[in-house]
Amino acid sequence: MAFIEISDELLGTFVPIAVYWLYSGVYMLLEGWDEYRLHPKGEENVKNVVSKATVVKGVLVQQTFQVAISLLLFKIIGDETGTPPTQPSTAIIILQFIVAMLVMDTWQYFIHRYMHINKFLYKHIHSKHHTLVVPYAFGALYNHPLEGLLLDTVGGALSFLVSGMTPRTGIYFFSFATVKTVDDHCGLWLPGNLLHVLFHNNCAYHDIHHQLYGSKYNFSQPFFVMWDKILGTYMPYTLEVRKEGGLEARPVKQD
Repeated sequence: MAFIEISDELLGTFVPIAVYWLYSGVYMLLEGWDEYRLHPKGEENVKNVVSKATVVKGVLVQQTFQVAISLLLFKIIGDETGTPPTQPSTAIIILQFIVAMLVMDTWQYFIHRYMHINKFLYKHIHSKHHTLVVPYAFGALYNHPLEGLLLDTVGGALSFLVSGMTPRTGIYFFSFATVKTVDDHCGLWLPGNLLHVLFHNNCAYHDIHHQLYGSKYNFSQPFFVMWDKILGTYMPYTLEVRKEGGLEARPVKQD
């Protein structure tokens, strides 16, 4: 029986979506680990004003736009012969990852921050994401469709084009970026999480931003905190054990 060959372009389009739901599913299975939660379970039902069913529908809408833009991009830049480009050396791929991460962070920082500064955009666009005061994994991409298009889809396309990565490298990069984004919204500070070791921009850092006192800080996402530190929007935090169990990210006053 002959196997159907799936192009790197199709894999690069659909694998990150599969990763999103699979990785989110892992965190759903871990929801009972209350000692690692950044918010008590009850807060999720009290503070979040949208149902999980609504969040799922919203994310699926965004991912539909994501698929359409991705397929269009690959159609425009694709080789008419259908021959996959040769993969560069490992060193070049690592460099492409770094460039793509920096491009994505830069794009998302300034668009994200402007959506907070502009009252019209915040009220009608970005506030949808902040209806999840208590973030959870599969709510990571719960945004207004226009925000999803500008922030995530266009940001991803720019990262891909500027870094010069191949569609095959894109499979790995966007899967990694998806894991990072989901992890930043998971609301669980799990011991041994390598992403917390490698990146200061993590679920506790982003949780600060989702709280009222932190809405003008910690705009950086999803990898580094450099723009927050450079432009004075960095809010450090400490992780403290709550009396009723679990953890809490608390802002640290700066001099």
